[in-house]
Amino acid sequence: MKFFFFHLMPYGALDLDYLDKHESPWVTLPNTYYDPKKGFELYHRYLDELELADQLGFDGVCVNEHHQTAYGMMPAPNILAGALARRTTNAKVCVLGRALPLINEPITIAEEFAMLDNLLGGRFITGFVRGIGCEYHASGANPAFSLERFREAHDLIIRAWTEPGPFEFEGKHFHLQYVNCWPRPYQEPHPPIWVPTQGSTETVEWAAHPDRKYNYLLTFSPIKSVQANMDNYRRMAEGYGYESTPDQLGWATPIYVAETDAIARKEAEQHIEDFFNKFLYSPMEYKMPPGYSSLGSYKKVMEQKMRVRMKHLSFDNLMEEGMFICGSPNTVVETLQKREQDMKFENLVAMLQFGALSAEMTDKNLRMFANEVMPKLQASSPQGARETIPAAE
Repeated sequence: MKFFFFHLMPYGALDLDYLDKHESPWVTLPNTYYDPKKGFELYHRYLDELELADQLGFDGVCVNEHHQTAYGMMPAPNILAGALARRTTNAKVCVLGRALPLINEPITIAEEFAMLDNLLGGRFITGFVRGIGCEYHASGANPAFSLERFREAHDLIIRAWTEPGPFEFEGKHFHLQYVNCWPRPYQEPHPPIWVPTQGSTETVEWAAHPDRKYNYLLTFSPIKSVQANMDNYRRMAEGYGYESTPDQLGWATPIYVAETDAIARKEAEQHIEDFFNKFLYSPMEYKMPPGYSSLGSYKKVMEQKMRVRMKHLSFDNLMEEGMFICGSPNTVVETLQKREQDMKFENLVAMLQFGALSAEMTDKNLRMFANEVMPKLQASSPQGARETIPAAE
């Protein structure tokens, strides 16, 4: 198993009483709720946490893209990845991911990511997403063209990375007389590509195709949905004539570790409930705008995921649905061992900060996970166990 620390960089100073006046922290929450001075503190705190994960021996640190929301303050994750390039030494830096249909000039993504790959000397992983429904309200992009714009932008970026330039690209949505990517990527033929997903049928078919075999990353879903979608990826691969491997599969989930199960619950309960019910919440019309998904995918997501996400989620609900892992090191290890055995995935993307979880609690969570959970789950290697980083005094 490989371990990645994923940070949403939420606006942790959010007044959680906003729901008394506003229906969601996405798109329509007035930006007067944002204090730039607190934002300054949070950005630097969050970068410190990602850098600590590198020091603690995580295989990768992850950022992503969201717009007009308190849920995640990263409209330009490439800026943060650039900052991490100079302050990390071992962990891969992952942008999971850029929302391609929202971009009018995909060649800029090819250039930015190639530059990051050079800055990181090949320690770069890229993620491509369509962007959740809320992003289409925020950007004004037409959700009916989401899938075809995503695929066309992807094809342009891959050609820019792999074909000698200049060449002409003439698509339905993007037209360039000269495609000539400077700099070229450091990695050959290009950085690894991951596809974070809600589990749509179109995405799993596309990601599993033999031309791609991209890492398929399930995010913040009930465990039954995660299992079903991973099984579906394996079936798709088999249908394409090959056997998928665990390194093609990933799972992203919030986790909290403390000395005992009781202490873990006491410390995390309010924060995880606020995360799902106040930071993540948005009405269905925000999540699934007309035209965004096919009828089949819409039905699948509703059956597997939204039936849970559209209700108030208590700590017990989240634990029962397998959407949160919380407890002592032994409890967390046993849970992850079972998940690994059942789902046969290799990449664990752990959200160890969520909502308004404090700096002190995040530091504790990171260190306990790295020092008391990861070593028991790692496969044996010639280098032996990772060096333990002591708890902060």
